[in-house]
Amino acid sequence: MKKAVVILSGGLDSTTCMGMAQDQGYELYPITFDYGQRHKGEIENARQVAEFYEVSGRHRVISLGFLKEFGGSALTDESIDVPEAGQSGPIDSDIPITYVPGRNLLFLSIATSYAEVIGAEAIYIGVNALDYSGYPDCRPEFIRKVEEVMALATRVGVEGGPILIETPLIHWTKAEIIREGMRLGVPYQLTTSCYNGQEEACGVCDSCRLRLKGFMDAGSSDPIPYRK
Repeated sequence: MKKAVVILSGGLDSTTCMGMAQDQGYELYPITFDYGQRHKGEIENARQVAEFYEVSGRHRVISLGFLKEFGGSALTDESIDVPEAGQSGPIDSDIPITYVPGRNLLFLSIATSYAEVIGAEAIYIGVNALDYSGYPDCRPEFIRKVEEVMALATRVGVEGGPILIETPLIHWTKAEIIREGMRLGVPYQLTTSCYNGQEEACGVCDSCRLRLKGFMDAGSSDPIPYRK
């Protein structure tokens, strides 16, 4: 069976990617990153998702704690408030303060190394250019450039069998993602999207609000509990 590494955060988008990769006939190899994020509880959600798909034995959790030491993001620096109610809290005019410098570049580099070792043909990542258009590492052009580098920097790439980066959600609305996930039976009840990292989702951070709106637009209700 062909293999795919799935970058699994424990959130809605990456879990949808798990369902899509399975539906497309891939054997799943999920990889989760602990980068000192304040919403570290999502790692447990990722473990539950891996268990749901019966791939717990292949689920890897990789520590990237130095990203917390670097800081520079509301997700890794406790002194920076997570924006609520649509307040962007930008680093500059375009990039939200929830952007973690270098995160997806590191994720894809490590996933590439893992994929080459296990003989995986693809890496699935749930980046989305519509909902998170301010994140430079969620853009299609970023993905294309990383794929080019992967082809140059790996043995399989040099030998003519480059690893593909699959971004099936990159141009989808949140409602479209949720509808597809429900069609595939994705376990959204096991996921979280909240940036604040509390036991129940806050319901007011930008990520919670995007998720709630997505379920509403999809004509469904979110199966996880919220404080607000």
